[in-house]
Amino acid sequence: MSATKDCPPRPRFAANAQRAAQLCAGLNEAQREAVTADDTPLLVLAGAGTGKTRVLTTRIAWLLASGRARAGQIMAVTFTNKAAQEMQQRVAALLAPAQEVPAPEEEDAHIPPPMQWLGTFHALSARMLRRHAELVGLSSQFTILDADDQRRLAKQVLQNAGLDEKRWPARALAAAIDSWKNKNYAPNTLPAQAASGFAGKARRLYADYQTRLKTLNGADFGDLIAHVVQIWQTHPDILAAQQARCPYLLVDEYQDTNTAQYLWLRLLAQKDKCLTCVGDDDQSIYGWRGAEVGNMLRFEKDFAPARIIRLERNYRSSHHILKAADGLIAANKKRLGKTLWTEQSGGARVQLSSCWDGETEARQIGDEVEALQHNGSALSDMAVLVRASAQMRAFEDRFLACDIAYRVIGGPRFYERAEIRDANAYLRLLQQPDDDLAFERIANRPRRGLGAQSLQKLHGLARQQQISLARAAALLADSDEWAAATRSALARFLQQLERWREQAARLPHTRLAELVLDESGYTAMWQADKSADAPGRLDNLKELIRSMEAFASLTEYLEHIALVMESEHNPQGDKISLMTLHAAKGLEFGIVFLPGWEEGLFPHARALAEKGEAALEEERRLAYVGLTRAKRRAYISYANSRRLHGSWQPAAPSRFLDELPPEHCETKDAPRPESYAPRTAPVLAEPEIVTFPSPAGGWQLRARVFHQKFGYGRIQHVDGSKLTVAFDKAGIKKVMDGFVQKADAV
Repeated sequence: MSATKDCPPRPRFAANAQRAAQLCAGLNEAQREAVTADDTPLLVLAGAGTGKTRVLTTRIAWLLASGRARAGQIMAVTFTNKAAQEMQQRVAALLAPAQEVPAPEEEDAHIPPPMQWLGTFHALSARMLRRHAELVGLSSQFTILDADDQRRLAKQVLQNAGLDEKRWPARALAAAIDSWKNKNYAPNTLPAQAASGFAGKARRLYADYQTRLKTLNGADFGDLIAHVVQIWQTHPDILAAQQARCPYLLVDEYQDTNTAQYLWLRLLAQKDKCLTCVGDDDQSIYGWRGAEVGNMLRFEKDFAPARIIRLERNYRSSHHILKAADGLIAANKKRLGKTLWTEQSGGARVQLSSCWDGETEARQIGDEVEALQHNGSALSDMAVLVRASAQMRAFEDRFLACDIAYRVIGGPRFYERAEIRDANAYLRLLQQPDDDLAFERIANRPRRGLGAQSLQKLHGLARQQQISLARAAALLADSDEWAAATRSALARFLQQLERWREQAARLPHTRLAELVLDESGYTAMWQADKSADAPGRLDNLKELIRSMEAFASLTEYLEHIALVMESEHNPQGDKISLMTLHAAKGLEFGIVFLPGWEEGLFPHARALAEKGEAALEEERRLAYVGLTRAKRRAYISYANSRRLHGSWQPAAPSRFLDELPPEHCETKDAPRPESYAPRTAPVLAEPEIVTFPSPAGGWQLRARVFHQKFGYGRIQHVDGSKLTVAFDKAGIKKVMDGFVQKADAV
């Protein structure tokens, strides 16, 4: 039923037709149509660089200027506080100088005009929840727990259940509960598969966590939305009051909504249906944190009768970049579909290049950056966008060597990451036993029973005796000052340090680092961690070991790290940006470098193994996002081989390269550099790797195959699409045939 027919909006103040017309000046036809659309549900499918933020803010201003609504009747929802602040400022700028906006309602007096109901899902939900907190067992003064509070609460719940936190880490439980809330699962509605986790106690742990939250009069971020949804579902009068208060609802980045947010929006919009959602299904790249692209794909069905207006004119990128991106994303099956175009003709084609290995790739990009800078391009107008944070190390080292100023966006620099600092602290302590800072950092990481009180006692004894923490620890380990379990754990740790120091004299420093991380339990700690960032941390540790191969000794490596960490880290000035593709969404640069387009890295093997075709489409959307960040030039590169687990492995070019329209690309194959000479193992000649057709081509016993994760092996048994393969290093594994390739014998 049309909202315009049954629920005609009543202007609260006089319309300003001249101002409303001025707001539409300068908009293209599709933008103007979206801004002035009637009150039926509207999905604005906004491609990259098509002015979606302008459309959203102008529609808010137009609703006010045209007399359709007053400020207190419009709710605008964003995903970040920064986006909310920007939207507030842009709406205010569009309305000024405009007619005076009436004073806010008394209950909203603390919110400045023009927008009283503009904010993130969580901020708006918190505001609503405080009015009705007693309906979910809380008082209006409830506390909102941050991530650290959630982990500490999860730890208490695990301890009460008698579960070993080394096997079931608190951060893993906190991440699981957050994921369940994003899907709107309560403890009693948790699916059987999820409930089987944590030794079959997941449902009980979740219930205990929620009970504990209510005892503390607290709510975590997931609760803010889940509690509001629960209140609206069980108290229709409260829902009706909120619907009447804000009949106009506008949502930014709709493709990033999760299930709980979708339910929140659908409940709020089901009466008047004056709903405007803006987003791009081709830029839905946050499935790993709960985003459901299906929410956008179902819009016409969920909010019928609905309209879709496509914004396809791009104001950012050149013709060749847009056509390359369009050709790539067209391979996705689950999309609403649109074709970006621009009035900018010509421009450079997307440059594709192969490199001998990852280090050569970093060197070539560094050389190109210097050449572009010499020709007048600013570093601040360039960016290197990587699929995995572990790729950053090679570029950081290269930029430092070439004195190219850089900044890491969305996270710390490689050597400043917590897991890298931890690993380096272990290595520093081997070289310098009296390094108190290193000892304090890793004495209880992973946990050895040396908590804050134990470290305080260590510090006290060290000051009293004027000795290092390690020497103080040796004294206390041989005394009765601590419980037997703590003394035993400390003694084992000190013995490990001594053994590693002895082995340092005869082991290569890279092997020593691997040994320390494994025997200390540090690697196992992250392997047991089920949080979303744990796999990335493990990849970073592997990259750290690879980076050490460039140095002749542990001493040389640690000296290099000290110099790197000492380098100036001024966020201002002309610097090239280095970030992951996920962090790049919403940004734009004149020149973009996209390295590492190889099978297994991009698309990422771990994502494909976990979610199959759905992950492949999200990986392709991620590639699309990366390409459309570029305005003038885009460089895509891939390596023919990479160092994995201490040995060279051939790398196959990403399937995404074959999906780029050749007429919009320029291919440049880089020869093997004459000066290339690795310090350790020689580079193996790259065997030919081709996709082996199945089932038409068949799989034959004893055939030689390659797997991105397990390496080379021979087929031992074939069962349809399931293969049993004896891998050279990984042993016998059962794999799907889609994840192996035929390889010539080496």
